[in-house]
Amino acid sequence: MTVRQLKLGAFMRPVSIHTGAWRYPGAWKDANFNFQQLKRLAQTLERGKFDAFFMADHLALLNMPREALKRSHTATSFEPFTLLSALSQCTEHLGLVATASTSFDEPFHVARRFASLDHISNGRAGWNIVTTANPDAALNFGLEQHLDHDQRYARAREFYDVVTGLWDSWADDAFVRDAESGTFFDPDRLHTLDHRGEHFRVRGPLHIARPIQGWPVIVQAGASEPGRQLAAQTAEVIFAAPRTLADGRAFYADVKARLAPLGRERDHLKILPAAFVVVGDTVEQAKATRARLDSLVHYASAIGSLSIALGVDASKFEPDGYLPPIPQTNDSKTSREQTLALADREGLTVRQLAQRLGGYSGLAFVGTAKTIADEMQAWLEQEGSDGFNVMFPWLPGGLDDFVDQVVPELQGRGLFRQEYEGTTLRENLGLARPSNRFFP
Repeated sequence: MTVRQLKLGAFMRPVSIHTGAWRYPGAWKDANFNFQQLKRLAQTLERGKFDAFFMADHLALLNMPREALKRSHTATSFEPFTLLSALSQCTEHLGLVATASTSFDEPFHVARRFASLDHISNGRAGWNIVTTANPDAALNFGLEQHLDHDQRYARAREFYDVVTGLWDSWADDAFVRDAESGTFFDPDRLHTLDHRGEHFRVRGPLHIARPIQGWPVIVQAGASEPGRQLAAQTAEVIFAAPRTLADGRAFYADVKARLAPLGRERDHLKILPAAFVVVGDTVEQAKATRARLDSLVHYASAIGSLSIALGVDASKFEPDGYLPPIPQTNDSKTSREQTLALADREGLTVRQLAQRLGGYSGLAFVGTAKTIADEMQAWLEQEGSDGFNVMFPWLPGGLDDFVDQVVPELQGRGLFRQEYEGTTLRENLGLARPSNRFFP
């Protein structure tokens, strides 16, 4: 019987999700904006046979009080395509996944950028489709307010159709480059999209050859009902955020069950929950490392994280009291619901809740290489996930610990690759190359 193996992405923007990471002893304080350090981190991920380097992105800076913002190591970072194109030249197998918003960009731009990255990297690009929950981003794009939640997802669905249609502008054999006849490409192998929809009008065609992978790998992260359905329709990888194995199994079963009615195979969609991993020589040492990290989160920063999670200004709440009723907002519904559930489940005060969120409040594996591998194996075997999108506590040490200790433990159990299966991100993830809809 073939044993399923884990797929591992690395959440690398910010280089650590933990707010206190840059203050940890030995941490690279400017790694978010230091190319030489990011290059070294990418090469370490490749040494550890990771599937992909995932670069999240944000389109607004002033989304929290300045007193909190001044403590954030995420205040500055590279533009994703510039960085990933550079990293493609110092890696050979590592996938390169970037976020691009369907709310504040245009399909033609996104199609062209990702097609370029896929060619430059020789087939290692992935597109993380986001609708952008942060309402402050609208202010940077000439809008007074954000699109409402349902409208964002309707726009995203059409955006996907346009982008993938543009990627199919050229047949794979369109460029004959016949010097003798003087024919560079066969015009019968070029398709003009001429899309006219509710949100977009795009003529096309895209003026770049079809991506090496056919399409860059499609990634999605929404957990709301519209987000799950969009993922089932379009995604090949989901960066999910369940906090327990029970939640992970429920999410996994729900999304996978949506595939067959859409004519999709279960294995054509990989679900990779975000997992914050702290490695120690003993479980106690790992827990002490996390406790020290959490102690480095300033309250001003912590309350800013709570404000973002709830979509309201939490600085007005009594720190040592409990949360008042929180109204619905136009921000991320999943984040709000998960935060309220955490506060209710553990009876946390505003201060306690803020400090938890200011560090990291999601799924965490804190222990030795063996105990972490045990937990990851349980998630895989009990169909809670197909792998994980790993977040490191601090850099470079947290990444080095994972690659040097956890990866060999997983490999020894047959749960993770010894070598890359192919040269493209699709090959390594076990995903089929999509056919061209216009040139079967």
